[in-house]
Amino acid sequence: MIDHNTVQKILDAAHIEEVVGDFVSLRRRGVNLIGLCPFHNEKTPSFTVSPAKNICHCFGCGKGGGPVNFIMEHESLSYVDALRYLAKKYGIEIVEKEETAEEIARRSSRENMFALNAFALKYFSDTLHNTEEGKSIGIGYFRERGFRDDTIKKFQLGYCPDRFEAVSVEALKEGFSRQTLIDTGLCTENQRGGLTDRFRGRVIFPVHTVSGQVVAFGGRVLKKTENTAKYVNSPESEIYHKSNELYGLYFAKNAIQRSDVCYLVEGYTDVISMHQAGVENVVASSGTSLTTGQIRLIHRFTSNIVVLYDGDAAGIKASIRGIDMLLEEGMNVEVVLLPDGEDPDSFSRSQDSTQFIDYINRHKTNFILFKTQLLLGEAGNDPIKKAALIGDIVESISKIQDTIKQAIYIKDCARQFDIREEVLIKEVAKRQKNHAANAPQATAVQENAAVEHETTGGAKARPYTFKEERQLLRYLLRHSNDIIEINSNGERIPITVIDYIAGSIEADGIPFQYPLHIQILDEALSCTTDLRTYFLNHPDVEVQNYVFSLVEDRYEKSAMYQRQESDAEKRERLSSEVQTVMFEYRFAIIKRRCSVVKEQIEAATAVDDNEKVDELLTELQTLNQQRRQISAILGGRPGLR
Repeated sequence: MIDHNTVQKILDAAHIEEVVGDFVSLRRRGVNLIGLCPFHNEKTPSFTVSPAKNICHCFGCGKGGGPVNFIMEHESLSYVDALRYLAKKYGIEIVEKEETAEEIARRSSRENMFALNAFALKYFSDTLHNTEEGKSIGIGYFRERGFRDDTIKKFQLGYCPDRFEAVSVEALKEGFSRQTLIDTGLCTENQRGGLTDRFRGRVIFPVHTVSGQVVAFGGRVLKKTENTAKYVNSPESEIYHKSNELYGLYFAKNAIQRSDVCYLVEGYTDVISMHQAGVENVVASSGTSLTTGQIRLIHRFTSNIVVLYDGDAAGIKASIRGIDMLLEEGMNVEVVLLPDGEDPDSFSRSQDSTQFIDYINRHKTNFILFKTQLLLGEAGNDPIKKAALIGDIVESISKIQDTIKQAIYIKDCARQFDIREEVLIKEVAKRQKNHAANAPQATAVQENAAVEHETTGGAKARPYTFKEERQLLRYLLRHSNDIIEINSNGERIPITVIDYIAGSIEADGIPFQYPLHIQILDEALSCTTDLRTYFLNHPDVEVQNYVFSLVEDRYEKSAMYQRQESDAEKRERLSSEVQTVMFEYRFAIIKRRCSVVKEQIEAATAVDDNEKVDELLTELQTLNQQRRQISAILGGRPGLR
């Protein structure tokens, strides 16, 4: 367990714009920053980061919170592990308290898998650098590929001994379970019921998430053996979904943001060689077909992508479908065909970064020209094949959402094939209509995410004071230590917002009724640190999200308005608003009590309990008098004197 002082150091050090900026390309918009949401698919940025409040929020899906909550959500980590992540980022030493047996037992299988992969990463690296087998075979292979020592260490490359149980034996000694070894894919179960190392006798390429965690490994065999795959990769697991990972993105993300373009290649060595040549804004799909999840990862950092192809025509045709997917996700796509016999790995080893980028800039072309040049030779003068080619290109254009870009590409296509633009416009429109008809409809959850965020509670029954309790908490969390003035026997008394709200509730004997509101109020009154920081990094995600919905400002007052309002005017306005809500809260309780008393009078009258009726009538008279008094006060806004 992490002690309280260390937690506070982490919360104080973590700046939301720095934390989110590791995963999302942000740009300034007024006092805030904005980018594409990392939690749901969107083409127009709605993910807002507020450095002043140290919070983030997506107005599309409703997710957000402080730095800890963001890391918990993005990396699927527990509260404690999110704190560890931030401590590592900011160089804060973790001071531990001894965990109880129950706390140890609660560690999830995900955490064990991440820990095992971290162990395996170190084991493979140590084997590569510190054993005769690793140095002669593993280092020998990497030297043959032209990789320098600093490159090998940067990408944390390794080697797995050519033995059936090398990894499993060492991992079991360290306390990792047999099941975790199987779940991560580091080992398979053999016919005798024992464990066999998946990557034995292979050089190792670790696969990192965008935050740098190792979720999988790729292994290349070095001995030519029949029926042995050249590359073996970790299987899908609880922590690894290959369709959502891109090799090299962890090392490339900063360069992609700086250059505002991403180069897409196919394999591990392509990425590594380009990095070594000084071209760092490059990622690989790792030999798999490009997926929507991978495209969205790139889109967080840039909208511009250049796909690098070698001269293998068959391979290009097989992977060209990815261009349509890129267009559909709103990417600006260009294509570069490398010289015959070259792939990104070999070509980058013969160039420095300036020469490489210069070649790309001179040879990159838009997807229409590229597709045309690639496929037109096959079509020849055959009108049917030519029509099919045009249809293929029109299909790609129909994926583009930006109408201006679409119009430019239609013009290019019309010129290339000597066709009237009107014909292509109609065909594009028809195809887009078909896409819309076949597209899955948004779920109710997606459509109402913002509403859900405002009304968290779902099936939980809401008390009649829900709205007023929520408003009081909003003021308490936003203005807890701000001073307001209340009228006491003709004298204006200064008091903090939190003391006024808590004191009024206690003095009047009108406690909150909604369970989540009760929890937040109780914790707020006992909190010794900044309330926003405390709640927006709360270990209970429901509390985090709910508090965010209370403290976010959807409609900020303009800077001009804020300058015109003096400090005294601000205090007067806040005093009026807070007291108004408290009176509305009292009014709601009294109104409800009046209804209950009336029902009790009817019941007492039915059984001729005259004494009880008289008692209840007296109470009702008092309640009605209080209602009239509060109505008069509320009717006299904004003064409330």
